[in-house]
Amino acid sequence: MVCSGRLTGALPDTGPIEQTERLEMMKNLSLTLLLPLFLMALVPVAAAADIEAAGSTTVQPLAERLAEAYEQIDPSVRITIQGGGSSVGVRSAADGTADIGMASREVKESELAENPGLVIHTIARDGIAVAVNPDVPVSDLTIEEIRSIFAGDITNWNQVGGPDQMINVVAREEGSGTRAAFEEMVMDEALIRLDAILLPSNGAVRTTVSTTPNSIGFLSFGYLDESVKPLAVNGVAATVANAQSGVYPVVRPLNMITDGQPSGAVAAWLDFIMGSGGQAIVVDEGYLPVI
Repeated sequence: MVCSGRLTGALPDTGPIEQTERLEMMKNLSLTLLLPLFLMALVPVAAAADIEAAGSTTVQPLAERLAEAYEQIDPSVRITIQGGGSSVGVRSAADGTADIGMASREVKESELAENPGLVIHTIARDGIAVAVNPDVPVSDLTIEEIRSIFAGDITNWNQVGGPDQMINVVAREEGSGTRAAFEEMVMDEALIRLDAILLPSNGAVRTTVSTTPNSIGFLSFGYLDESVKPLAVNGVAATVANAQSGVYPVVRPLNMITDGQPSGAVAAWLDFIMGSGGQAIVVDEGYLPVI
């Protein structure tokens, strides 16, 4: 027996009316599936926000950690951190070449007078340690002795209870916030000796002091490690606890600076920094929290 049925398509031969209804159902189903995709295409995607911060090489590594943490919270934000020194940070905020300037010192009155719209956000505080090569047997100096060493009035370690060895002085170059804070809190009106080894960063000071016999330098608490020996100042050990309590005498602010009150992504990042999550990172990096 020969079958006369047709195997010619996906729809069975059920009559023109039923076939038309099936086609209409498939059309409606397709529209139902495509409509959400069409509506999603109409919703604007949030634009990525770019934040640029520049300035202090002391604040730089802390800012990099704070940026990394915040980008995990808000992946639409991209934060770029550059060094250059505190003076660069103040200028960058003032002239708009950066969204945020970074300074590891107080902003000078002259800078504020020239740029009255600057807003200072103190995100942490930092002790400045006076450190020597580990082979130097001296462990404690007064502020006056430190000033005299860096000014060149004391040139031999035997003048402060050490061996008969000439002192190699290591300092930061002009424009450094660490140097400006050290000059303000330690040097008073005295000038750093002209033959001092001048370096561009805390890390460079640490490396040079650690590898240069009979040397002395100053650097941020955040850069201290076993390669150098921090000295007690006026009998007070250079520790975070002593700086936090106020007994250690050489402590300065770490500032972020904006031209006017921040808004948008910049304000949100600063809010994070000043909150518990950001301040936990401040402590983890060896600095003093401000909340």
